[in-house]
Amino acid sequence: MSTALTLFRREFVSYFVTPVAYVFIVIFLALLGAMTFFLGGFFGRGQADLAPFFAFHAWLYLLLVPAVSMRLWSDERKTGTIELLLTLPVSPTQAVLAKFFAAWTFAAIALALTFPIWLSVNYLGNPDNGVIVAGYVGSLVMAGAFLAIGSCFSTVSKNQVIAFVLSVIVSLAFTVAGTPLVLEFVSGWAPRAMIDVVAGLSFIANFDAISKGVLDLVNLVYFLSVMALFLFLNVVFVNTLKAR
Repeated sequence: MSTALTLFRREFVSYFVTPVAYVFIVIFLALLGAMTFFLGGFFGRGQADLAPFFAFHAWLYLLLVPAVSMRLWSDERKTGTIELLLTLPVSPTQAVLAKFFAAWTFAAIALALTFPIWLSVNYLGNPDNGVIVAGYVGSLVMAGAFLAIGSCFSTVSKNQVIAFVLSVIVSLAFTVAGTPLVLEFVSGWAPRAMIDVVAGLSFIANFDAISKGVLDLVNLVYFLSVMALFLFLNVVFVNTLKAR
């Protein structure tokens, strides 16, 4: 366990010894602020809530989170340090979880730095802070799902660009699964049961339900299940590399 904690600390600190952390946080906060206040019409709506703020989280995560996760394992493979890592007294499962939780903690910090927007809406009105808390919880677990996908595909290639592209493609499929365009396409040939399954796979639909203040166990379990699935696949891939 101590080795796993050491690996967690190493991964987490590594974000801040390079420009990666600072560039990601600046871009994340700048884009989210611009989308909230300009595209979302934060002031023009005349409502004291953070609906315009949460509306863009899935799309920002789709583009930015794979950039964070693509280096988790592909960098280890490219530099050859994965051989050393797999000889340490730490199981592949512990290594995968240590790297994942380091990345998730970093994402949580970036999300926490948006608190001035929360303070602003409380200064301007009397929002339902319970709904806002639910939105933050939903955003955090959705970020975890994106990271799990990215971590998984970071294992399959030494090339970070390939890992990034694969992560974006799979994440995009989950993101747009419940959109009208996709459902209309599926409804042309699939039975109703399959349409409901596709709609239920949508990151946006599940996150929207949470961000409206409904902390439904089904939506939370969905994101946690996606995390568990791709982290399990991540462990399988790492075990395969270790066997080689």
